[in-house]
Amino acid sequence: MSCLLRISRPAPRFIPAISLASLGLVTSLCLSLPAHAAINESVPTADGLAQLEQRAREAKPREQCFLYTELVHTMTEMAAKEISDGETEQAATTLQKVNQYAHLIQMNLARDTKKIKDAQMLMHHTTYRLAQYLHLVSADDQKSVQDTLKQLNQVNEELLAQVFQH
Repeated sequence: MSCLLRISRPAPRFIPAISLASLGLVTSLCLSLPAHAAINESVPTADGLAQLEQRAREAKPREQCFLYTELVHTMTEMAAKEISDGETEQAATTLQKVNQYAHLIQMNLARDTKKIKDAQMLMHHTTYRLAQYLHLVSADDQKSVQDTLKQLNQVNEELLAQVFQH
């Protein structure tokens, strides 16, 4: 009798499994978009960038690390937009500024920092995005982007070490 009950039970529903599979497919498609399709269109104006730079310079020492990380992220997005628009000279100038601010982040790590975990997560995202843009630049400009990426990866590692120390 127990064999008959097993046979007569309705087949399990696969709707949740299909929904999860659909979600996985959509997610993988979104993640595989080319970098130029995912460039942030909300790059700040020159005034907005100047205000962010001023805020970072005038901030308390504990807050500077995060603000400079925010500035590096914003300027990396700006460089990516410049790269995708074909403005390679302007992108090179922007990446030089990114390097300068990354150096300031490294100098400020010795201080008691606020929002260190947030700064590390933002830097991780920034390095990931810059790595995506690497294939969009010409062979001549790749050295500059690679150098910036190397420095940002080093800053990210130092931020991560600080996160684990706290």
